[in-house]
Amino acid sequence: MSKAQTERIRKMESYLDESGEAIAELNEALAKYERIQNKYYKLEDYYGSKKWMNDFEADEAGKLPADLKRGVLSEDAVYDLIAEHRELMARMQRAVLRCMEEKEF
Repeated sequence: MSKAQTERIRKMESYLDESGEAIAELNEALAKYERIQNKYYKLEDYYGSKKWMNDFEADEAGKLPADLKRGVLSEDAVYDLIAEHRELMARMQRAVLRCMEEKEF
């Protein structure tokens, strides 16, 4: 076995390890996302709805309990999450398209 062959095998082995780890992490993250996806869509529908506006106005009027967590009523938190979600979906789409262009499936 040549030195070049040994180095190639070591390099490919590291690629195998690194790729396997990344794919396992992505698989786990995607499974987690799929479990909450319907909740996300409900949040997206709630934001800007009449119910959200009523809840927002109640908060502004001081009608909600002081200890109630209410980030969902901020004007930026949900909007920023929606923007981040859209960018992530576009990024995943680009990654899939790039993969399909580079390799035949």
